[in-house]
Amino acid sequence: MKRDDDWISELHYKEFTKPKLSGEDFYWKNGTMVMTEQYHKKRGSCCGNGCKHCPFSPPHLKMNKKLKEDKS
Repeated sequence: MKRDDDWISELHYKEFTKPKLSGEDFYWKNGTMVMTEQYHKKRGSCCGNGCKHCPFSPPHLKMNKKLKEDKS
């Protein structure tokens, strides 16, 4: 059970468990960080925030894990 004051567990999560962003995961546009389609695929599910490069179908549905069909 996680306690609210358990800063060691929180630090461990931030430093070792949570994935770090790389240069291919985002770009800046007009001072706003824009997450790429590749990042969303690595994340594994939709965040539901209406992202520009949402690769899930239907898009913008929080926790959706179904990727769009390739049109190739």
